[in-house]
Amino acid sequence: MNFPQLTIGHMMPKLPILQGGMGVGVSLSKLASAVANAGGIGIISGTGISVEEMRKHIRLAKAAVKGSGYIGVNVLFAMNDFAEKMKAALEEKVDFIISGAGISRDMYAWGREAGIPVLSIVSSAKLARISQKLGAAAVVVEGFEAGGHLGTDRPMFDILPEVVEAITIPVIAAGGIMKGQDIAKALEMGASGVQMGTRFVASHECDAPLAFKQKYVEARTEDTLLVKTTVGLYGRVIANSFSDRIAGENKVKIEKCLDCLKNCSYRFCTLDSLFKVVEGDVENGLVFAGSRVHEIKEILSVQQIMDNLLKEYKMAVAPDKNHLINKLVYSF
Repeated sequence: MNFPQLTIGHMMPKLPILQGGMGVGVSLSKLASAVANAGGIGIISGTGISVEEMRKHIRLAKAAVKGSGYIGVNVLFAMNDFAEKMKAALEEKVDFIISGAGISRDMYAWGREAGIPVLSIVSSAKLARISQKLGAAAVVVEGFEAGGHLGTDRPMFDILPEVVEAITIPVIAAGGIMKGQDIAKALEMGASGVQMGTRFVASHECDAPLAFKQKYVEARTEDTLLVKTTVGLYGRVIANSFSDRIAGENKVKIEKCLDCLKNCSYRFCTLDSLFKVVEGDVENGLVFAGSRVHEIKEILSVQQIMDNLLKEYKMAVAPDKNHLINKLVYSF
């Protein structure tokens, strides 16, 4: 049994899988185009790169996509350059925009004017209803298990049914989705698709350096923890020297303020810490990762990851049939 069809606006991907938009420099054109070519929906993160760099990666990704693959851009409402980045992405005619860390009435209007779907990342039924009312084409429901900044302390599978019941637009489940069995469970509970970030970091095509990917592969169950970043939200990271330094309310001297956030605590520089890890220094910056990162044991190609997800999904939705087929095959 194959995956059901996900439809968001004009997008009808082969697989109902969105790749998470991970900044800084983790999901750019290389990863996004690989996911799109493998049948999913690729996302370029606009966080931490200039407008011109974002435009370049959109063009590179679109040029690398074969056939009808889809490429979108993730822009964070909390960033000062949110409006500029979103308008630039619309000008580049991406397939969609996805935004988190806040909701702006304007972003849906801009999307409607450009004829491009806008998706919202939410963590409650209330925010999902507001997003639909304002014009969101779909919502991504992100639970406590996700990597990066978190908007809730509740598990995704607790929030998902509430959101599905509250709105009529497609609902994408995110946070803690690692295997095909998780996808099957989310779809059974009413989701139209899933978003996966952490699993795609440990891929050959991910734009992050090898040291960053190795941090994922080597992570143990006890290695993830929550830290409060200067955005004002808690984020899930893999423990390292930097997470020790910012434990509690400890401060780290800011060498040069980049004035990137609308509201910042100035306890340290979140953006600078992310620049460090994508430059390969994975001990002196934030290494965001989901709660199930310890389940990743190897770096694979995006296509291998997708193939494994499909196999696992088929086993989850029709275990008896698959068991019978395997029994017949091995009996000859």
